Amino acid sequence: MINFQSNRTHSLAVFHLIAILIVGIWGLTFISTKLLIGYGMTPQEIFFLRFLMAYIGIWFISRHRKLWSNSWKDEFMLLLGGVTGGSFYFLTENTALEYTLATNVSFLVCTTPLITTLLSLALFKQMKATRNLIGGSLMALTGVALVVCNGHFVLRLSPTGDLLSLLASLSWAFYSLIMRQMTDRYEVTFITRKIFFYGVLTILPVFAVRPWQFALSRFAEPTILFHLLFLGVLASLICFAVWNIVLKKLGTVRASNYIYLNPLFTLIGSAIVLGERLTPMAWAGMALILGGVYWAGRLKHS
Repeated sequence: MINFQSNRTHSLAVFHLIAILIVGIWGLTFISTKLLIGYGMTPQEIFFLRFLMAYIGIWFISRHRKLWSNSWKDEFMLLLGGVTGGSFYFLTENTALEYTLATNVSFLVCTTPLITTLLSLALFKQMKATRNLIGGSLMALTGVALVVCNGHFVLRLSPTGDLLSLLASLSWAFYSLIMRQMTDRYEVTFITRKIFFYGVLTILPVFAVRPWQFALSRFAEPTILFHLLFLGVLASLICFAVWNIVLKKLGTVRASNYIYLNPLFTLIGSAIVLGERLTPMAWAGMALILGGVYWAGRLKHS
């Protein structure tokens, strides 16, 4: 007799591993973005190229050439997805770095899973708050605080920067909820293509305020090209498409909890690539994050 429950558990385990891998890649994007900014690119230039490359690339893997969704309401939801998971999210997150400490931004953006959980509890009646969910989320968030401080505790409140960071967190939470609705109605590649399209479209007005300044000739430099390809092809094209599948398979709350791992991978990557030191506080934070994600993930619902 085939053990269907065992097969289902094994299948879900694969998606949990995929979720960890994607968040790991997204954690490394902070390093690539930081390096590109150091080469003279602005946040909106990086985002525009990243999503434009992904949009062009997804046409090569899409089986269907459908241009529009089934209704104007769905099209509007996809537009909101492009804004909340694309232009607005990246613009607020990266602009926040100009006004406040990177540790503030990292911590506040990592409140996304908690905000997603609260929104899901408020909007979906089938969602129930459990001891595992709340306890694990708070434990992981405490770990995030230790990791982003990494032994250097500096408290500096900046209303503008901190507000932008919270807006970025809220934006991604809404994106996750929008994807929860759309993945039940459309093919993942179609949804992802629309997200890229509307992300590129809605970032264009920003260039009217802050015009393009990066010299096009510099794209021939191998280092710059490598980091742009990493951001555009792997972190955007592939990861966004697969993440939407993960949201559908694991559920919005379960999948979002893995975002707590983001600063962990950023810290490890920074230690390897940038030579940053890992302190005992950071190691303790990593342990809390891993324990919290595991604890919060032991849910009987999605």
